[in-house]
Amino acid sequence: MSFIKDLFKFFAERKKFWLIPIIILLLLLGLLIIFGGSSALAPFIYTLF
Repeated sequence: MSFIKDLFKFFAERKKFWLIPIIILLLLLGLLIIFGGSSALAPFIYTLF
């Protein structure tokens, strides 16, 4: 949890709030790839791309 606190302190100090949506989008895309490759939902997820 200290990493997340440090990350938000960095955003606040450097005024880099525009990076937050990019990081969230990358995390969601990574989760989609991880769960999409090994689940029964894989054929439905692949049709999105």
